[in-house]
Amino acid sequence: MFEKSKLHSAVLAAGAAVLAHQPVFAESRQIEEVTVTATKRAESAQDIPVTVQALGEESLKDLNVSNFDDYIRFMPNVTAGGRGPGQSSIYIRGMATETIATQLSQANGTAPNVALYLDESPVSIGGRNLDVYVTDIERVEVLKGPQGTLFGASSQAGTVRLITNKPQLDEFDLSIEAGLATTKDGELSDSLETMINLPLIEDKLAVRVAAYQSNEGGYIDNVAGTYTPDASVNPAWEGLPVVSASSEALVEEDFNDSSYKGVRLGVNYVISDDWSLLVQHTHQDLEADGVFDHDPEEVGDLEVNRFYDDTLEDSFDLTSWTLEGRLAALDIVYTGAYLDREVEQSMDYTGYNDVGNYAAYYTCNYVDTCYDPTKGYVGFMENTRTSHELRLSTPQEYALRLTVGAFYEDIEILDRGNFDYQSILELGFPQNYPRGWSPDSTDPVKSTAIDPNARPEGVAFFNDITRREEQLAFFGELTYDITDQLSATVGLRHYDIDVELLGSANSSFGNAGGIDLDMYGDNLDSKWQETGIDVPMNESDVITKFTLSYRPTDNVMLYATYSEGFRPPAYNRGGGNGNETTVVPYTISTDTVDNYEAGWKTTLLDQSLQFNGSAYFVEWRDIQTAVFDPDVYFLFYLDNALDAEIRGLEMDVTWLPIDNLQLIGAMSYNDTEITDVLGSAVNVAPEGSELALSPPLQMNLRARYEWDLASFGAYWQAGVSYSDEAWSSIVIDPNDRFKQDSYTTVDASFGLREEHWGTELYVENLTDERAELFINTLDNSKRITTNRPRTVGLRVSYDF
Repeated sequence: MFEKSKLHSAVLAAGAAVLAHQPVFAESRQIEEVTVTATKRAESAQDIPVTVQALGEESLKDLNVSNFDDYIRFMPNVTAGGRGPGQSSIYIRGMATETIATQLSQANGTAPNVALYLDESPVSIGGRNLDVYVTDIERVEVLKGPQGTLFGASSQAGTVRLITNKPQLDEFDLSIEAGLATTKDGELSDSLETMINLPLIEDKLAVRVAAYQSNEGGYIDNVAGTYTPDASVNPAWEGLPVVSASSEALVEEDFNDSSYKGVRLGVNYVISDDWSLLVQHTHQDLEADGVFDHDPEEVGDLEVNRFYDDTLEDSFDLTSWTLEGRLAALDIVYTGAYLDREVEQSMDYTGYNDVGNYAAYYTCNYVDTCYDPTKGYVGFMENTRTSHELRLSTPQEYALRLTVGAFYEDIEILDRGNFDYQSILELGFPQNYPRGWSPDSTDPVKSTAIDPNARPEGVAFFNDITRREEQLAFFGELTYDITDQLSATVGLRHYDIDVELLGSANSSFGNAGGIDLDMYGDNLDSKWQETGIDVPMNESDVITKFTLSYRPTDNVMLYATYSEGFRPPAYNRGGGNGNETTVVPYTISTDTVDNYEAGWKTTLLDQSLQFNGSAYFVEWRDIQTAVFDPDVYFLFYLDNALDAEIRGLEMDVTWLPIDNLQLIGAMSYNDTEITDVLGSAVNVAPEGSELALSPPLQMNLRARYEWDLASFGAYWQAGVSYSDEAWSSIVIDPNDRFKQDSYTTVDASFGLREEHWGTELYVENLTDERAELFINTLDNSKRITTNRPRTVGLRVSYDF
């Protein structure tokens, strides 16, 4: 850990040094040309018939982007449902339904419908997308609409790609950047980033290292308060004397601090004139305390009552390799990666008392005594992921261009979640001893167990779940230039996916008398055998894409696309255990997307104006979603619950009206509608309702002006972002579905630069807006994830 006092002093000293240094004058700004690889080829974003929004390295620096929340904030039609660092899901074009509780997102969650990539490596996971700190990043690409033919499963709404800077063979480079910021009524934040690019053998071998540490100060207070179970909410408490939980021992101001610490190493080796090898390794540690959603209605602005420790430790190691070369006229790329991610998290779960119909059973003796209702969750998740892709491409200048490839992926998620009820020992519950086999000695079906040992005292429930997904796919896209102006593209992908859910969901039902009648819990391995459910479950199909693009001039492109997307199937941890009105399916099938869109890309007014956009219609069928039902003991289950349609429009513009002034704006509009409620799904919004987390209108606009100030190059920048109101959930229970208010945020900055030095003073959330980013009841009490209050910061950089 860097010492904050030393880092603060360094930032201030560096700022003073800028004023003593000789400058280089500001030059006229040009529209940043961003090269993307959305088609698995390196091409200008303006030259491909794909709806892609990209933030290049220059824009990322201008916008002070550092983490997951930052980069999606500047991209209309991209939203997130989440509760803080490392706990978010991405949604594109309004394709969102329900965010399952973090405690269950691995044991019983769906795959994401937006794929997240770090370079060529897929790293997305439901409910816990990899939160990569943005340092030494070349660009962020957002590919909107289904990208299934080239990027496969979970790309049904789009794909987000973080592309890192690679080692350069021809130049030495060293940079350092330090930052210090203060948040209104919150703690100080600081950051330190450095990068070195070192050629070792001229035109042959180079290494690049980027390292960073960012400490983000808290701004939410855990204040003194109590919680008393309410009989009007849960009739099981009626007539029983109850005691209250207290947050007194955990009271802390600004308790939601977080830190990112990591390093990325890259080695680029030129094997021959035609072949090169790139190997990269990234390690990151993310730590966070407290919660990032507050309770302004019941407790106070930026305040909560939490009765159990909230902590997060999230670390990952990602090793990737890319071999590129040429064989005759074919470009060949083989890329692979291995991801190992470990997460340990504890969180308050006391609110379960208000929704769990069985909560009183674990807190009271039903005669004359109730005990401390404090409840908590402690989870351990490990995710390993191996991927390989081989693709061949014909030269870009050919009239008939082909990209074909094969993709293999093996994913394993090991999830152990312990639900800690502090009252069960006083009630005489025995410890819940898990067993890795069925109690029926005539059919000893062993269950898959990550941890076969007894759980700690107080654990009333636990999940010990192993999820696996293995995929083999073959894909190709063929583009033919029918004329100099008209081109057609056909894409296909054949996929074959095996999915498994094994292990046990163990509980203490029926053992209050001291004899554990359910000591083996719910043995999933045995359940699948008894019910005839296939393990693994296999799904295979072919998806397609068709695009027609037309260039009436060199600076105008029109295109129309039909594309398809899909997600893997899934199991239900509690399948079959419904109630009188609910049948919980053992499995759910893949959901599918048919997307129709027409778009345009233009560069006008002597290269001073870019105006792009697209209109689209989406049919989303058999939507996989989490359904909440308090009458089933596991509360959430998965179902193919809905069909929906989405009609939308998105546009972005970049304009240089005069020298040194740049205006950038973007907007999106979505009209989402549930068209059918399927099967036995309960408590979901009826036909005609809007989807969740889908603001009808989103907009942003920013202006940047550069000029010469004395002997410096100077600039100012200001930006405003607007997001319309949106529903928080598709659950119709009034205690779960809320209308999130619209909000507007304003940012501004002023900076000075010269040849080597740069310094910037910035303000984020200038008006101190409390944005309602996500209203949730995932801990069974209403919380609102909000943005950071007004923050003023200083950033200083030096390039050698």
